[in-house]
Amino acid sequence: MISSKLFSNLDFKTIANDPEFKEASVRTFIIDPLIKELGYDKKNIVLEKTVQIQTGSKKQTNPYYVDYALKIGDCFVCVIEAKSPDKTLTDNALIEQAFSYASHREIRSNYFVLCNGLEFALYKTDLDRTLILQFNLSEIDKYWSKLKRYLCRNSFIEGNVIKYEKPQYQSAPNFDYAKCRLLNEIPVRKQAAKRHFGCTAYFTRQVWNVVAEYIRNYSKIGDVILDPFGGSGVTAVESLMNQRKAIHVDLNPLSTFLIDSLIAPVNIADLQTAFDAVTKEYSNKEPKTKAEIKIALQKYKQPKNLPLPKNADVKSVHQLFTDKQRAQLSLLKSIIKKQKDKNIQKTLMLAFYNTLSVINLTFHETPHGGGNHFGFYYRYRMAKEPALRDTLTVFERKFKRILDGKKEIANEINNVTINNATIIKGTATDLSFLPDESVDYIYTDPPYGKNIQYLDLSTMWNAWLDLEVSKNDYVMEAIEDGELEKSKEEYKQLIAQSIKEMYRVLKFDRWLSFVFAHKDPEFWDLIIVTAESCGFEYVGAVSQKNGQTSFKKRQRPWNTLSGQLIINFRKTVSPKTLMRANLGMDMTEVIIQTIEGIIAKNDGATLEQINDELIRKGLELGFLDLLAKKYSDILPLLQQNFSYDKEKNLYSIPVDQGFKSQIDVNVRIMFYLKSCLTRYERQDKEAHFDEIILEIMPLLKNGKTPSSQTILNVLEDIAERVGNDCWKLKKSGQQNLFTE
Repeated sequence: MISSKLFSNLDFKTIANDPEFKEASVRTFIIDPLIKELGYDKKNIVLEKTVQIQTGSKKQTNPYYVDYALKIGDCFVCVIEAKSPDKTLTDNALIEQAFSYASHREIRSNYFVLCNGLEFALYKTDLDRTLILQFNLSEIDKYWSKLKRYLCRNSFIEGNVIKYEKPQYQSAPNFDYAKCRLLNEIPVRKQAAKRHFGCTAYFTRQVWNVVAEYIRNYSKIGDVILDPFGGSGVTAVESLMNQRKAIHVDLNPLSTFLIDSLIAPVNIADLQTAFDAVTKEYSNKEPKTKAEIKIALQKYKQPKNLPLPKNADVKSVHQLFTDKQRAQLSLLKSIIKKQKDKNIQKTLMLAFYNTLSVINLTFHETPHGGGNHFGFYYRYRMAKEPALRDTLTVFERKFKRILDGKKEIANEINNVTINNATIIKGTATDLSFLPDESVDYIYTDPPYGKNIQYLDLSTMWNAWLDLEVSKNDYVMEAIEDGELEKSKEEYKQLIAQSIKEMYRVLKFDRWLSFVFAHKDPEFWDLIIVTAESCGFEYVGAVSQKNGQTSFKKRQRPWNTLSGQLIINFRKTVSPKTLMRANLGMDMTEVIIQTIEGIIAKNDGATLEQINDELIRKGLELGFLDLLAKKYSDILPLLQQNFSYDKEKNLYSIPVDQGFKSQIDVNVRIMFYLKSCLTRYERQDKEAHFDEIILEIMPLLKNGKTPSSQTILNVLEDIAERVGNDCWKLKKSGQQNLFTE
């Protein structure tokens, strides 16, 4: 029996009345043998780990000591707090204390345990503090197998915990911006952060964990992080969560409202009390009958009846709602606005904002049980059969999501740290409020041409939230088309000016990560040319999934992008400039060759893979300008020359056709070697001959496969040996096959 093995000399009946059996005894005679039997030894146990936690009304940060922190590798799996037998394990204060340790950013354990020598309680470290197991230690034989299933050391090794491989970040004291490296594509953990999903719904959103990885890779704690196209605020929030200073800029007042409301520090208990008061008053006054609705529409302030964009199904904001919806929403808003605590009012208005997304006539049911509104279609599209949900029920559900988000960020974003955030309604083309060279890192996701008209689509929310949009805001919005029917040239000018401002405010030797997802190479060329003219040095572009599939992508997967490229630049004193290559072949041949190469390499390629490869090759070889002139859209070329598999969403070589590219093998080899070596050089990696062969050989599956010697002969013409088996491109003028 496990009880005799663990506690052979203990009489649990006498422990409770033994004044000498205190917390230290619980550790020595109960917890120590128990965790040893679960498989933990000295290297797996951290005793009295120090954590900094805010306490008291003045939110002072004080050190606290965790009794036991069980560790496997670099991950903590459980926190154990020992208490004396006179303590009650159901005491909320004790549970909250243990939870604060387990959820701390330096620990983040799966579980936490309270043990007073008589009882043992195991909790899951989630927002609900879920009680998994509680029993009297005198009955441990009955519960041992279940306890082992959760806490045994081996249960965390046999694949039960998925370990997410993170980059090896530089340590802060020795952080060298020049030694930052490009990141590989990062696995998406889209809905793992409650601070984003369910809190700040917006038309587009960067994946939080991707943004966080980039921030940690290119900056250190205390650095200033800027996002001049702030959107839903992911960059700002993740900067604050990683102990950086955040500057969020966006022309859309809805964007600044979202982020300002989310990070506004609140007392959770006071927030809950305010919510209860609001819902109680609403329930007592909710207009339901026609007479009550009529009175409410006259009594409570209505949203401005702003005109909607020309492509909307109706003409004005009021037509997006039934009279009942407007009456109930205006009542709810009026009650929220009576809250005296401004941060609590902002938080409740954030829940109101999310409620508006559902309580309107564009919202409709979806087959999986959820629903979509007009923002899903990027236009004000009235539902054929609107889903008329209950206003209070929706508001309560939305508030719960906001509450979860507030709890999640409380350790890092609070009254003590809120001054690290700067939220500004403004344009990326004018960052004059920032001094020259005052920013340490920029991560930004600008609008993509005419894809989304942000101000137009925000009209409904801006009307209800009393957010002002000026005529000049529309003039300065970096989009194509929209209410002012902006041209491509106007969009290009605004993007170019924003890049110039980013260069001005960024410090030297610092990085800019520019997220872009556009099929037209003209815009890519604009980014590169403008960035280089400012003084940025292009380092490399990384493909990155965004974890979402848009409505357009589902409807037209063969011609709509769902991924993106993250283009990375560095601001240096002596930047290198991309060469414009003399390709030695027609541009159509270049495109066909590149597409066939990526298809051959991957046994079929998605539109995203093809687009990314063409853009990347164009960046590396300097032919984006040529590509832009001849092929602003490669879709016709794809449809004419390649097969498309609707089930797999893959383009491939037609079975009866084979490879079209019949260009000279030496030219093909030269083309891929040039691209390969340019990428290695910009990433500051050594290009070993074997790696070069392995990378380009799959791309040369056209006719007779060349030998390694043939590749070596071409390599010797355009590159020079470094060390025993590494290669780098010859300097300008040394190459036989390429010119600037």
